[in-house]
Parts: sequence; C-alpha cells; structure tokens
Amino acid sequence: MATTITTRLSEETYRRLALDDRYTHLELYDGEPREKPSMSVEHGDIMFHLCGLLFAQLDPERYLGRVGHGRLRVSSSTYYEPDAMVIPASQRPSPRTLDAYSDPVLLVIEIWSPSTGCYDIDVKMPGYQCRGDHEIWRIHPYERTLKAWRRTPDGSYRESLYRGGLVEAESIPGFAIDFDVLLG
Repeated sequence: MATTITTRLSEETYRRLALDDRYTHLELYDGEPREKPSMSVEHGDIMFHLCGLLFAQLDPERYLGRVGHGRLRVSSSTYYEPDAMVIPASQRPSPRTLDAYSDPVLLVIEIWSPSTGCYDIDVKMPGYQCRGDHEIWRIHPYERTLKAWRRTPDGSYRESLYRGGLVEAESIPGFAIDFDVLLG
C-alpha cells in the first residue's frame, strides 16, 4: 500500500483527512496513513455483486450494508476500510461524521487482490479479530475460495473454507451468498 503522508497522524487529524474527497480510501495503520491502491476487474466485479446481494437481502431497518465505504476502528491509531461489511442499524454514526465503527460488526468481507493480499491477511485480519467482529470472510477470486472466521462464545475464531455452494452468514439470519454465482 502506498503511504500518502509521511508523518504520524492523530486520530482527529486522520478522521478529518478521511472525510476529504481527495483521500476517499485512506486507512490508518499505527498512526501512518495509507491510501488503498486501485483493484483488479475481478475485485470490482465481486464488490458489485456483493452490493446487490446486501441490498436484496438486508432489512435496512435492522442492518447497514457498506461496500467500498466505511471504516472499522481498531484503536485510536488504526482504522481499516474493508471491502464490505454489515453493521446493526443501531450503530449508525451521527450525520456529517466519518462512517466509522468502534463496536464489533456482524460481517466483514475482504476480497483478495495481488496488491493487498498479504497486508489483508497478516495485518487486517488479526485487527478485525482483536475488535471482536462476529464474522470475517476473505474471498480469493483466483483460488476460488471463501475463508470464514466466526467468533465463538469463548472469543476465539472457528475457521471454515468454502470452494462453492451456498455460504450463510451465521451472524445475520437469512443472509447467504451463492459462491458459484458470485464468482461467475
């Protein structure tokens, strides 16, 4: 990931910059801002399909769906922008503020890409687990896999690997994706 600013930022400065249109995909890692790079066609196709699935299946009175938008606060010096996520509607932020969430969310989805794949697995996945997010999915379009980490009552995560078929989000009753259709 390309660093856009070389100095460490305070949380307040990051939140102000992240609202600036010039930095639409700005994450913060250990106080250092990082702009997310452009993604592949496959990445965009999957995000487009996920957007449709979220819109079609989620009750907007109960859930907020975010695709390519919104951030998860890990700490005052770390914010990540996942490819997609589902949040309880009760967690909606105040108007005119950064679309960011401190409390655990129901579902976080990252789509593997050559430019960010290692960073997503080595850095962001442990951050999501540290936050206590209920369910984390990593879709790998080239390996044609979906790996799911689901939080258990003891706080650990159970890992499942899918290579096709219907994948249900355990944290969101009634939400599922047909993985074969998603990957086309």
